[in-house]
Amino acid sequence: MQVKLQTSIKVLLVLASIVVILAGIKAASAIVVPFLLSVFIAMACSPIITLANQYKLPRALAVILVILIIVCFGLIMAGLVGQSMNEFSQNMPKYRAQLVEEFAWVIGQLDALNISVDKQQLLSYLDPGAAMNMATNLLSSLGGVLTNFLLILLIVVFMLFEAESIPKKIHIALDDPNMKMQQIDKFLQSVKNYLAIKTLVSLGTGLVVGVWLYVLGVDHFLLWSVLAFLLNYIPNIGSIIAAVPAVLLAFVQLGAASAGLAALGFVVSNMIMGNVVEPRYMGRGLGLSTLVVFLSLIFWGWLLGTVGMLLSVPLTMIVKIALESSPDTRWIAQLLASDVGKLEAK
Repeated sequence: MQVKLQTSIKVLLVLASIVVILAGIKAASAIVVPFLLSVFIAMACSPIITLANQYKLPRALAVILVILIIVCFGLIMAGLVGQSMNEFSQNMPKYRAQLVEEFAWVIGQLDALNISVDKQQLLSYLDPGAAMNMATNLLSSLGGVLTNFLLILLIVVFMLFEAESIPKKIHIALDDPNMKMQQIDKFLQSVKNYLAIKTLVSLGTGLVVGVWLYVLGVDHFLLWSVLAFLLNYIPNIGSIIAAVPAVLLAFVQLGAASAGLAALGFVVSNMIMGNVVEPRYMGRGLGLSTLVVFLSLIFWGWLLGTVGMLLSVPLTMIVKIALESSPDTRWIAQLLASDVGKLEAK
C-alpha cells in the first residue's frame, strides 16, 4: 500500500512539474521562440560547417560564410516575398469576389445533378477566401517573429562557434567526462541529421513547386513556393495546407484545368520528396503517425504560436529521438512511431 502511494505521489509530482514547465514556456514565448529558431537554424547549418572543416577551411571563416549566405538569402527572400504579399493583399478583394462566383458555379453544377444545396447558407458557413487569408496571415505572423532577426542571427553565430564543444559539455554535465554514454552522441547526431535533411528536402519541395506554378502562370508563385517550403516541415497535413490557396488562385485566375495541374504538381512533388528522397537519406524509422503529427501541430501551436506550428514536427521528432535513446522511455517513442510493421519485426 505504501509503495503504491509513493508511486502515485511521484506520478502527480511529475505531472505537476510538466504543467508548471509548460506554463512557464508559454509565458516566456517571446524569449523561447527566437531561441528555438536559433537552435533550429544552427543545427540545420552545422553539417555545412563540418563539411567545410573537412576541406581544411578554418571554422571561423566557414561560420562567417554561412552567416553571409543566410543574411543575403534572407534579405532577397524578404524583399521578394514582401512585395508579393503586398500585391496579393491588394488583389485579395478581386480574388475573393471571383472565387465566390466560381464557387456559385460549382453549386449550380451540383443542382444540375439533382444535388440540392442552399447556396446562401453554404456560402455563409464556408468562406472561400479564408484559405487565402490564412496563407498571408501565416507569413505575416512569421514575419513579425523575424523582427528579432538580429538577435536570432547573433545566437546562431555563437552556437555555430561553440558547436564542437557542446557535446563534450553535455557529457560533463551528465557526469560522463570520459564520454562513454553513446546515447548522448546518438541523440545529438540524429537530431542534427534530421534537421539538416528535412531542411534540404523542404528547400527542394519549395523550389519544385515554385517552378511548376511559374510555368503554369499562377500569380505570386514565389509566395506559394515559400509557403510550401515552410509547411513541408509538417508532413501529410502541411502539403495540403500549402496547396489549398495556390490551387484556389489557379482556379480563379486560369480555370479548372490549370487548378488541376497545380494540384497535380503539389501531389507529385510531395510524393517524390516525402516517399522517395526523404526516406532514402533519413531512414523510415524516424516517422511519426498522422495522429501524432496532427496533435503535435495543435499542441505546439497553442504553446508557441505560429512558429510552434511550423516547428511542431521537428520539436516532436527531437522528443521522440530523445525517448529512443533511453531503454526506459523507448516504449513511449514506439507509441509515436508510424511504422507498425517495423515495430512488430523488432
